[in-house]
Amino acid sequence: MLNFGRSRTQSRATRSISMGGVDYVDPKRKGNFVGKVFLAAVLTTLCIIVIKRSPYLNSPSPFSIHEPGVTHVLVTGGAGYIGSHATLRLLKDSYRVTIVDNLSRGNLGAVKVLQNLFPEPGRLQFIYADLGDAKSVDKIFSENKFDAVMHFAAVAYVGESTLDPLKYYHNITSNTLVVLESMAKHGVKTLIYSSTCATYGEPEKMPITEVTEQKPINPYGKAKKMAEDIILDFSENSKMAVMILRYFNVIGSDPEGRLGEAPKPELREHGRISGACFDAARGITPGLKVRGTDYKTADGTCIRDYIDVTDLVDAHVKALEKAKPAKVGIYNVGTGKGRSVKEFVDACKKATGADIKVDFLPRRPGDYAEVYSDPTKILLELNWTAQHTDLKKSLQVAWKWQKAHRDGYGISSAI
Repeated sequence: MLNFGRSRTQSRATRSISMGGVDYVDPKRKGNFVGKVFLAAVLTTLCIIVIKRSPYLNSPSPFSIHEPGVTHVLVTGGAGYIGSHATLRLLKDSYRVTIVDNLSRGNLGAVKVLQNLFPEPGRLQFIYADLGDAKSVDKIFSENKFDAVMHFAAVAYVGESTLDPLKYYHNITSNTLVVLESMAKHGVKTLIYSSTCATYGEPEKMPITEVTEQKPINPYGKAKKMAEDIILDFSENSKMAVMILRYFNVIGSDPEGRLGEAPKPELREHGRISGACFDAARGITPGLKVRGTDYKTADGTCIRDYIDVTDLVDAHVKALEKAKPAKVGIYNVGTGKGRSVKEFVDACKKATGADIKVDFLPRRPGDYAEVYSDPTKILLELNWTAQHTDLKKSLQVAWKWQKAHRDGYGISSAI
């Protein structure tokens, strides 16, 4: 009797068909399998083509290798006033440059100007980072091959330093230590350090030479001297080439009008006298505030040595060219001539053509009466001397940029 009610142990769609002792796969299943294999092969081939054609996967970044004949310089604070001008000069001289800046004082607009001027691959890169973050700094050094460091990054206002000294010790001294540690770990052997005449304080004898005793009287100068001391102590047992440049009051801007000084609005009160003069000339502020008229100087106002930023960056490049392993060079960078604040204001009035209103106020804490350099050593050893010593002309160049950039670079620094 036939049993029509028996159950199937294998579904019709998946069971094999037996012919002559050989099992054959169901044709529908075979088609699905072949299609999947074909699709996988096509996708694999496409991936291989994409990988081979990608310049980023096919070859390393030029910033991550040491290239014969090319010097790769890390410029900390390269978005700032002095750092951006130094970057411009380095790029013009065919150096490869990486800027690291947290934009707390620098301008993204300055970086954009530099990128537009030098768009070629392998010339310039910008990395947004804070030097106080040791892990970030170590990562930057591990992913890039630097030949030298120009360390500009720092807060740099005497008045502000007396109000918030801890910020200055963190930002200047502590951050310099972080940079040095990464340089040592990753074998970067050349350091050009941006220092200041504020480390001398108020010497009894003028002009200041490199052997004048350092007795800073404000947190800014003290933080810079501490950083210098750390660098010098480290250099004694290393083969690092070190150049420390102590420069005086910086003025001016790029003669071709591409870069200038554009401090954040909230920092105008603490900024350089040139910026304050220009703000008064443009009507941004009601007038210029001169602090201190009772110093023991010819006209009662402070005397300073004003150095053009073009000359200053030239000194940095010459220092880089002359740096030698296991050697330390310390140089004053100034004109060798002191000018009073009243003289400066008169020159600014002539340069801008504006009748600037001047308010004379009591002394600012941490200021000193008279500071100007003796630049003999840097002339003899680096063959450098200031070329732009006409105060009025330097201010005219800077004023031209200021008039054309009333809102600074006009680009937000927010990342």
